[in-house]
Order: sequence, then C-alpha cells, then structure tokens
Amino acid sequence: MKMGRKLPLKDAWLILFVLGVVMLNYPFLHIFNKDVLIFDIPLIILYFFIGWPFSVFVVYLFSIYLGRHSDQKTAEKSPVTNSPEGST
Repeated sequence: MKMGRKLPLKDAWLILFVLGVVMLNYPFLHIFNKDVLIFDIPLIILYFFIGWPFSVFVVYLFSIYLGRHSDQKTAEKSPVTNSPEGST
C-alpha cells in the first residue's frame, strides 16, 4: 500500500533546522572533540569543515527538489492554452 501523505514544507524546513542545531551542540561536539589527528588536522576541525558543507549541500538538494516539485504543481494548475485567435 502506497502512502499519499507528504511532509509539509514548514515541517521539512523545521527538521533541517533542528538537525543543524543538533550538529552544533554538545553531544556531537563532544564526540568529535578528541585528541585525534587525521592528516595532522584535529578531528573537531574536520567535523566542522566537512559537516558544515555537507549540511549546506543537503539543504541545496532539498531546495532543488522543492523547486522541481513546485514547478510541476504550477504546470498542473495552469495549463498553457495555445489559441489561434490570439489575445488582443
């Protein structure tokens, strides 16, 4: 059975915002704040320099999806009619 329920736009943006806040708060920062060096770079710095662009990329993909989805909705609501008489 296919579910027809879709996540409302406000809820989706709220989820992305909450995930971003969680990524920058104590539990995650504590996990990555270790005395570990990867290629002589501290793990916390790598977390910020990889995690932040990744979250921006996810928001970018989400906005592209919404743009395509809204274009399809607009096309379905207002079909283009080509009348030979013209509109004058």
